[in-house]
Amino acid sequence: MTALVPQRGGPAPHDPEISLALPTSDVEDPELSIVIPALNEELTISDFVAWCHEGMQKASVRGEILIVDSGKDRTMELALAGGARVLKTPKRGLGRAYQDALPFIRGKYVVMGDCDCTYDFRELAPFVEKFHGGAEFVMGSRFRGYIEPGSMPPLHRYFGTPLTTWILNVIFSSHFSDIHCGMRGISKDALARMDIRSQSWEYASEMVLKSVHMRLRTEEVPIRFLKDREGRLSHHKRSGWFSPWHAAWINLRAMFVYGADFFLFKPGILLFAVGSLLALPLSFGPITLGPVQLSLHWMLLGMTLALLGLQCIYMGILSKVFFDYTGDETAKWFRRFSYTRAVVLSGLVFSIGFVCAALLLRMYFRMGLRLPEAENDPMNYLGFTGLMLMSAGFMSFTFTLILHATAFAVRKR
Repeated sequence: MTALVPQRGGPAPHDPEISLALPTSDVEDPELSIVIPALNEELTISDFVAWCHEGMQKASVRGEILIVDSGKDRTMELALAGGARVLKTPKRGLGRAYQDALPFIRGKYVVMGDCDCTYDFRELAPFVEKFHGGAEFVMGSRFRGYIEPGSMPPLHRYFGTPLTTWILNVIFSSHFSDIHCGMRGISKDALARMDIRSQSWEYASEMVLKSVHMRLRTEEVPIRFLKDREGRLSHHKRSGWFSPWHAAWINLRAMFVYGADFFLFKPGILLFAVGSLLALPLSFGPITLGPVQLSLHWMLLGMTLALLGLQCIYMGILSKVFFDYTGDETAKWFRRFSYTRAVVLSGLVFSIGFVCAALLLRMYFRMGLRLPEAENDPMNYLGFTGLMLMSAGFMSFTFTLILHATAFAVRKR
Protein backbone atom coordinates (compact mmCIF):
# COMPACT_ATOMS: atom_id res chain seq x y z
CA MET A 1 0.00 0.00 0.00
CA THR A 2 1.44 3.38 -0.99
CA ALA A 3 0.14 6.75 0.11
CA LEU A 4 1.37 10.25 0.84
CA VAL A 5 0.75 10.48 4.58
CA PRO A 6 2.48 13.28 6.53
CA GLN A 7 2.87 13.22 10.30
CA ARG A 8 -0.39 13.80 12.15
CA GLY A 9 -0.75 17.53 12.73
CA GLY A 10 2.26 18.31 10.52
CA PRO A 11 2.40 20.19 7.25
CA ALA A 12 1.70 18.26 4.08
CA PRO A 13 4.82 18.02 1.90
CA HIS A 14 4.70 19.66 -1.50
CA ASP A 15 7.42 17.60 -3.22
CA PRO A 16 5.68 15.36 -5.79
CA GLU A 17 8.79 13.14 -5.90
CA ILE A 18 8.22 11.95 -2.31
CA SER A 19 5.78 9.17 -1.45
CA LEU A 20 5.23 7.07 1.66
CA ALA A 21 4.57 3.33 1.52
CA LEU A 22 2.92 1.73 4.55
CA PRO A 23 3.35 -1.92 5.57
CA THR A 24 0.37 -4.21 6.06
CA SER A 25 0.79 -4.21 9.83
CA ASP A 26 1.53 -0.60 10.70
CA VAL A 27 2.23 0.63 14.23
CA GLU A 28 -0.06 3.20 15.84
CA ASP A 29 1.24 6.04 18.05
CA PRO A 30 4.92 5.01 18.28
CA GLU A 31 7.12 6.49 20.98
CA LEU A 32 10.33 5.80 19.05
CA SER A 33 11.04 6.33 15.34
CA ILE A 34 14.02 4.61 13.73
CA VAL A 35 14.80 6.76 10.68
CA ILE A 36 17.31 5.32 8.23
CA PRO A 37 18.44 6.50 4.76
CA ALA A 38 19.00 3.67 2.29
CA LEU A 39 20.60 3.48 -1.14
CA ASN A 40 20.45 0.05 -2.78
CA GLU A 41 20.67 -1.96 0.44
CA GLU A 42 18.72 -5.09 -0.56
CA LEU A 43 21.55 -7.27 0.72
CA THR A 44 21.06 -6.22 4.35
CA ILE A 45 17.68 -4.48 4.68
CA SER A 46 15.68 -7.55 5.76
CA ASP A 47 18.11 -8.43 8.55
CA PHE A 48 18.34 -4.78 9.58
CA VAL A 49 14.57 -4.41 9.96
CA ALA A 50 14.51 -7.63 11.99
CA TRP A 51 17.28 -6.24 14.20
CA CYS A 52 15.22 -3.08 14.81
CA HIS A 53 12.18 -5.08 15.88
CA GLU A 54 14.36 -7.14 18.22
CA GLY A 55 15.98 -4.01 19.64
CA MET A 56 12.63 -2.32 20.30
CA GLN A 57 11.28 -5.45 21.94
CA LYS A 58 14.31 -5.71 24.23
CA ALA A 59 14.00 -2.01 25.07
CA SER A 60 10.25 -2.41 25.80
CA VAL A 61 9.40 0.54 23.56
CA ARG A 62 6.67 0.96 20.95
CA GLY A 63 8.31 2.10 17.77
CA GLU A 64 8.22 2.49 14.02
CA ILE A 65 10.86 1.95 11.37
CA LEU A 66 11.02 4.57 8.60
CA ILE A 67 13.35 3.75 5.71
CA VAL A 68 14.17 6.71 3.45
CA ASP A 69 14.87 4.89 0.20
CA SER A 70 16.47 6.60 -2.79
CA GLY A 71 17.75 3.48 -4.55
CA LYS A 72 16.55 1.41 -7.48
CA ASP A 73 16.80 -2.15 -6.14
CA ARG A 74 14.40 -4.24 -3.97
CA THR A 75 15.09 -2.36 -0.73
CA MET A 76 11.60 -0.90 -0.58
CA GLU A 77 9.86 -4.21 -1.20
CA LEU A 78 11.92 -6.07 1.40
CA ALA A 79 11.57 -3.33 4.03
CA LEU A 80 7.78 -3.27 3.64
CA ALA A 81 7.66 -7.03 3.96
CA GLY A 82 9.55 -6.73 7.25
CA GLY A 83 7.08 -4.23 8.67
CA ALA A 84 8.86 -0.94 8.00
CA ARG A 85 7.46 2.22 6.49
CA VAL A 86 9.31 3.36 3.36
CA LEU A 87 9.62 6.95 2.25
CA LYS A 88 10.57 6.99 -1.41
CA THR A 89 12.71 10.01 -2.32
CA PRO A 90 15.16 11.03 -5.06
CA LYS A 91 18.86 10.56 -4.42
CA ARG A 92 19.92 13.88 -2.85
CA GLY A 93 22.30 13.12 0.03
CA LEU A 94 22.20 11.87 3.60
CA GLY A 95 21.37 15.20 5.19
CA ARG A 96 18.55 15.83 2.74
CA ALA A 97 17.13 12.37 3.49
CA TYR A 98 16.53 13.37 7.11
CA GLN A 99 15.04 16.68 6.03
CA ASP A 100 12.62 14.84 3.73
CA ALA A 101 11.71 12.43 6.52
CA LEU A 102 10.96 14.99 9.22
CA PRO A 103 7.25 15.57 8.38
CA PHE A 104 6.67 11.80 8.44
CA ILE A 105 8.28 11.05 11.82
CA ARG A 106 5.63 10.18 14.41
CA GLY A 107 7.71 9.20 17.44
CA LYS A 108 8.73 11.42 20.33
CA TYR A 109 12.30 10.16 20.00
CA VAL A 110 14.36 9.46 16.87
CA VAL A 111 17.25 7.03 16.41
CA MET A 112 19.35 7.37 13.25
CA GLY A 113 21.94 5.18 11.61
CA ASP A 114 22.71 2.99 8.62
CA CYS A 115 20.82 -0.07 7.42
CA ASP A 116 23.93 -1.98 6.35
CA CYS A 117 24.03 -3.93 9.64
CA THR A 118 27.27 -2.29 10.72
CA TYR A 119 25.54 -0.60 13.66
CA ASP A 120 23.89 -3.10 15.99
CA PHE A 121 20.28 -1.93 16.25
CA ARG A 122 19.49 -4.93 18.44
CA GLU A 123 20.96 -2.80 21.25
CA LEU A 124 18.51 0.10 21.42
CA ALA A 125 17.89 -0.08 25.16
CA PRO A 126 20.73 2.32 26.15
CA PHE A 127 19.28 4.99 23.85
CA VAL A 128 15.77 4.56 25.22
CA GLU A 129 17.06 4.67 28.80
CA LYS A 130 18.88 7.94 28.16
CA PHE A 131 15.79 9.45 26.55
CA HIS A 132 13.62 8.41 29.48
CA GLY A 133 16.24 9.97 31.75
CA GLY A 134 15.76 13.35 30.08
CA ALA A 135 18.43 13.35 27.35
CA GLU A 136 17.63 15.29 24.19
CA PHE A 137 20.63 14.17 22.12
CA VAL A 138 22.25 10.74 22.51
CA MET A 139 25.47 10.01 20.61
CA GLY A 140 26.66 6.49 20.02
CA SER A 141 30.37 5.91 20.53
CA ARG A 142 32.22 3.15 18.74
CA PHE A 143 35.41 3.93 20.63
CA ARG A 144 33.71 3.44 23.99
CA GLY A 145 31.97 0.30 22.76
CA TYR A 146 33.17 -2.43 20.44
CA ILE A 147 34.78 -2.15 17.00
CA GLU A 148 34.91 -5.48 15.18
CA PRO A 149 38.28 -6.15 13.56
CA GLY A 150 38.17 -5.10 9.92
CA SER A 151 35.08 -2.92 10.34
CA MET A 152 36.84 0.47 10.28
CA PRO A 153 39.78 1.33 7.98
CA PRO A 154 42.93 2.24 9.93
CA LEU A 155 42.92 5.70 8.32
CA HIS A 156 39.49 6.39 9.82
CA ARG A 157 40.07 4.68 13.16
CA TYR A 158 43.47 6.03 14.09
CA PHE A 159 43.65 9.32 12.20
CA GLY A 160 40.54 10.83 10.62
CA THR A 161 37.89 10.31 13.29
CA PRO A 162 40.12 10.99 16.35
CA LEU A 163 41.59 14.11 14.71
CA THR A 164 38.30 15.68 13.63
CA THR A 165 36.71 14.77 16.99
CA TRP A 166 39.60 16.48 18.78
CA ILE A 167 39.28 19.58 16.57
CA LEU A 168 35.56 19.85 17.31
CA ASN A 169 36.09 19.40 21.05
CA VAL A 170 38.76 22.13 21.06
CA ILE A 171 36.61 24.60 19.10
CA PHE A 172 33.42 23.99 21.08
CA SER A 173 34.82 22.95 24.49
CA SER A 174 32.83 19.72 24.19
CA HIS A 175 33.64 16.16 25.25
CA PHE A 176 32.55 13.88 22.40
CA SER A 177 34.52 10.72 21.73
CA ASP A 178 33.20 9.83 18.26
CA ILE A 179 31.53 12.65 16.32
CA HIS A 180 31.24 10.60 13.12
CA CYS A 181 29.29 7.74 14.66
CA GLY A 182 26.20 7.37 12.50
CA MET A 183 24.09 5.73 15.22
CA ARG A 184 22.66 8.56 17.29
CA GLY A 185 19.37 9.64 18.84
CA ILE A 186 17.56 12.93 19.21
CA SER A 187 14.16 14.04 20.40
CA LYS A 188 11.72 14.90 17.62
CA ASP A 189 11.27 18.38 19.07
CA ALA A 190 15.02 19.07 19.10
CA LEU A 191 15.41 17.73 15.56
CA ALA A 192 12.69 20.07 14.30
CA ARG A 193 14.24 23.07 16.09
CA MET A 194 17.68 22.10 14.83
CA ASP A 195 16.62 22.83 11.24
CA ILE A 196 19.28 20.72 9.52
CA ARG A 197 20.50 22.40 6.32
CA SER A 198 23.37 20.19 5.18
CA GLN A 199 22.62 18.05 2.17
CA SER A 200 25.42 15.49 2.42
CA TRP A 201 27.84 13.88 4.90
CA GLU A 202 28.35 17.08 6.87
CA TYR A 203 24.85 16.76 8.36
CA ALA A 204 26.50 14.59 11.05
CA SER A 205 28.81 17.39 12.18
CA GLU A 206 26.04 19.98 11.82
CA MET A 207 23.90 17.98 14.26
CA VAL A 208 26.71 17.77 16.80
CA LEU A 209 27.58 21.46 16.44
CA LYS A 210 24.00 22.62 16.72
CA SER A 211 23.45 20.39 19.75
CA VAL A 212 26.19 22.44 21.45
CA HIS A 213 24.78 25.78 20.29
CA MET A 214 21.28 24.71 21.39
CA ARG A 215 22.64 23.50 24.76
CA LEU A 216 20.80 20.22 24.42
CA ARG A 217 21.13 17.75 27.27
CA THR A 218 23.58 15.34 25.64
CA GLU A 219 24.65 11.83 26.58
CA GLU A 220 26.92 9.20 25.01
CA VAL A 221 26.33 5.45 24.93
CA PRO A 222 28.74 2.71 23.83
CA ILE A 223 27.69 0.81 20.70
CA ARG A 224 28.85 -2.17 18.68
CA PHE A 225 30.30 -1.47 15.23
CA LEU A 226 30.46 -4.44 12.86
CA LYS A 227 32.19 -4.98 9.53
CA ASP A 228 30.36 -4.99 6.21
CA ARG A 229 28.58 -8.11 5.10
CA GLU A 230 30.29 -10.30 2.54
CA GLY A 231 29.65 -8.88 -0.92
CA ARG A 232 28.73 -5.38 0.23
CA LEU A 233 30.84 -2.26 -0.35
CA SER A 234 30.48 0.80 1.85
CA HIS A 235 29.32 4.01 0.23
CA HIS A 236 32.81 5.48 0.59
CA LYS A 237 34.32 2.53 -1.28
CA ARG A 238 31.65 2.77 -3.96
CA SER A 239 32.50 6.44 -4.47
CA GLY A 240 36.27 5.90 -4.78
CA TRP A 241 39.40 6.57 -2.76
CA PHE A 242 38.79 10.32 -2.59
CA SER A 243 35.39 10.01 -0.89
CA PRO A 244 36.66 9.83 2.75
CA TRP A 245 38.88 12.86 2.19
CA HIS A 246 36.01 14.81 0.65
CA ALA A 247 33.75 13.85 3.58
CA ALA A 248 36.42 14.99 6.04
CA TRP A 249 36.82 18.32 4.24
CA ILE A 250 33.11 19.16 4.20
CA ASN A 251 32.84 18.14 7.86
CA LEU A 252 35.71 20.47 8.74
CA ARG A 253 33.97 23.19 6.76
CA ALA A 254 30.87 22.74 8.90
CA MET A 255 32.95 22.89 12.10
CA PHE A 256 34.70 26.09 11.07
CA VAL A 257 31.52 27.81 9.90
CA TYR A 258 29.49 26.94 13.00
CA GLY A 259 32.48 27.63 15.24
CA ALA A 260 33.58 30.90 13.63
CA ASP A 261 33.63 32.75 16.96
CA PHE A 262 36.44 30.43 18.15
CA PHE A 263 38.74 32.05 15.57
CA LEU A 264 37.40 35.56 16.19
CA PHE A 265 36.18 36.53 19.64
CA LYS A 266 38.89 35.48 22.09
CA PRO A 267 41.79 35.99 19.62
CA GLY A 268 40.29 39.42 18.92
CA ILE A 269 40.31 40.31 22.61
CA LEU A 270 43.98 39.32 22.80
CA LEU A 271 44.91 41.33 19.70
CA PHE A 272 42.97 44.37 20.88
CA ALA A 273 44.53 44.27 24.35
CA VAL A 274 48.09 43.88 23.05
CA GLY A 275 47.60 46.54 20.39
CA SER A 276 46.05 49.05 22.78
CA LEU A 277 48.78 48.52 25.38
CA LEU A 278 51.36 49.13 22.68
CA ALA A 279 49.74 52.11 20.94
CA LEU A 280 47.99 54.21 23.59
CA PRO A 281 50.99 54.76 25.92
CA LEU A 282 52.84 56.22 22.90
CA SER A 283 50.17 58.88 22.30
CA PHE A 284 52.43 61.68 23.62
CA GLY A 285 55.75 60.55 22.22
CA PRO A 286 58.29 57.73 22.18
CA ILE A 287 59.05 55.67 25.28
CA THR A 288 62.39 54.09 26.18
CA LEU A 289 62.37 50.82 28.10
CA GLY A 290 65.97 49.87 28.84
CA PRO A 291 67.72 49.17 25.56
CA VAL A 292 64.45 49.30 23.58
CA GLN A 293 62.93 52.52 22.27
CA LEU A 294 59.24 52.27 21.40
CA SER A 295 58.71 54.78 18.62
CA LEU A 296 56.29 55.56 15.80
CA HIS A 297 56.77 52.23 14.05
CA TRP A 298 55.82 50.36 17.22
CA MET A 299 52.78 52.59 17.52
CA LEU A 300 51.70 51.73 13.97
CA LEU A 301 52.03 48.04 14.82
CA GLY A 302 49.90 48.57 17.95
CA MET A 303 47.25 50.45 15.96
CA THR A 304 47.07 47.64 13.41
CA LEU A 305 46.72 44.95 16.08
CA ALA A 306 44.13 46.92 18.05
CA LEU A 307 41.89 47.65 15.05
CA LEU A 308 42.23 44.10 13.74
CA GLY A 309 41.36 42.78 17.19
CA LEU A 310 38.33 45.06 17.49
CA GLN A 311 37.08 43.88 14.11
CA CYS A 312 37.51 40.24 15.19
CA ILE A 313 35.62 40.88 18.44
CA TYR A 314 32.68 42.41 16.62
CA MET A 315 32.57 39.66 13.98
CA GLY A 316 32.79 37.06 16.75
CA ILE A 317 29.81 38.61 18.52
CA LEU A 318 27.81 38.51 15.29
CA SER A 319 28.66 34.84 14.79
CA LYS A 320 27.41 34.14 18.33
CA VAL A 321 24.13 35.84 17.48
CA PHE A 322 23.80 33.93 14.18
CA PHE A 323 23.90 30.60 16.03
CA ASP A 324 21.99 31.65 19.13
CA TYR A 325 19.20 29.09 19.52
CA THR A 326 18.34 29.97 23.12
CA GLY A 327 18.19 33.77 22.82
CA ASP A 328 20.62 34.21 25.74
CA GLU A 329 23.54 35.44 23.62
CA THR A 330 21.39 37.92 21.71
CA ALA A 331 19.92 39.31 24.93
CA LYS A 332 23.38 39.62 26.49
CA TRP A 333 24.86 41.58 23.61
CA PHE A 334 21.76 43.74 23.32
CA ARG A 335 22.26 44.73 26.94
CA ARG A 336 25.91 45.54 26.39
CA PHE A 337 25.30 47.37 23.12
CA SER A 338 21.99 49.05 23.76
CA TYR A 339 21.42 51.33 20.80
CA THR A 340 21.46 54.75 22.48
CA ARG A 341 24.38 54.04 24.80
CA ALA A 342 26.49 52.37 22.09
CA VAL A 343 25.89 55.14 19.57
CA VAL A 344 26.68 57.88 22.10
CA LEU A 345 29.90 56.16 23.22
CA SER A 346 30.91 55.53 19.61
CA GLY A 347 30.34 59.19 18.81
CA LEU A 348 32.34 60.26 21.86
CA VAL A 349 35.33 58.08 20.93
CA PHE A 350 35.16 59.30 17.33
CA SER A 351 35.01 62.94 18.50
CA ILE A 352 38.03 62.57 20.79
CA GLY A 353 39.94 60.99 17.94
CA PHE A 354 38.84 63.74 15.58
CA VAL A 355 40.17 66.42 17.92
CA CYS A 356 43.53 64.66 18.20
CA ALA A 357 43.78 64.20 14.44
CA ALA A 358 42.68 67.79 13.84
CA LEU A 359 45.67 69.07 15.82
CA LEU A 360 47.99 67.23 13.46
CA LEU A 361 45.98 68.47 10.47
CA ARG A 362 46.32 72.07 11.67
CA MET A 363 50.07 71.67 11.91
CA TYR A 364 50.04 70.15 8.41
CA PHE A 365 48.54 73.33 6.98
CA ARG A 366 50.73 75.63 9.09
CA MET A 367 53.87 73.91 7.76
CA GLY A 368 52.86 74.41 4.14
CA LEU A 369 51.14 71.08 3.57
CA ARG A 370 53.95 69.10 5.19
CA LEU A 371 53.92 66.85 8.26
CA PRO A 372 56.60 67.01 10.95
CA GLU A 373 59.49 64.83 9.86
CA ALA A 374 60.97 64.27 13.28
CA GLU A 375 60.10 60.83 14.64
CA ASN A 376 60.21 62.24 18.16
CA ASP A 377 57.66 64.98 17.46
CA PRO A 378 54.72 64.30 19.85
CA MET A 379 52.23 65.71 17.36
CA ASN A 380 52.76 62.73 15.05
CA TYR A 381 51.94 60.31 17.85
CA LEU A 382 48.87 62.22 18.96
CA GLY A 383 47.62 62.39 15.40
CA PHE A 384 47.94 58.65 14.91
CA THR A 385 46.13 58.05 18.20
CA GLY A 386 43.34 60.23 16.86
CA LEU A 387 43.11 58.21 13.67
CA MET A 388 42.92 54.99 15.70
CA LEU A 389 40.15 56.36 17.91
CA MET A 390 38.20 57.66 14.90
CA SER A 391 38.42 54.24 13.27
CA ALA A 392 37.39 52.46 16.48
CA GLY A 393 34.47 54.82 17.02
CA PHE A 394 33.16 54.41 13.49
CA MET A 395 33.58 50.62 13.65
CA SER A 396 31.66 50.52 16.92
CA PHE A 397 28.84 52.63 15.47
CA THR A 398 28.45 50.46 12.37
CA PHE A 399 28.71 47.29 14.46
CA THR A 400 25.87 48.51 16.65
CA LEU A 401 23.71 49.02 13.56
CA ILE A 402 24.56 45.58 12.17
CA LEU A 403 24.03 43.88 15.53
CA HIS A 404 20.54 45.27 15.89
CA ALA A 405 19.68 44.52 12.26
CA THR A 406 21.06 40.97 12.57
CA ALA A 407 19.22 40.26 15.81
CA PHE A 408 15.97 41.45 14.24
CA ALA A 409 16.50 39.19 11.22
CA VAL A 410 17.35 36.19 13.43
CA ARG A 411 14.24 36.69 15.58
CA LYS A 412 12.09 37.06 12.47
CA ARG A 413 13.54 33.86 11.01
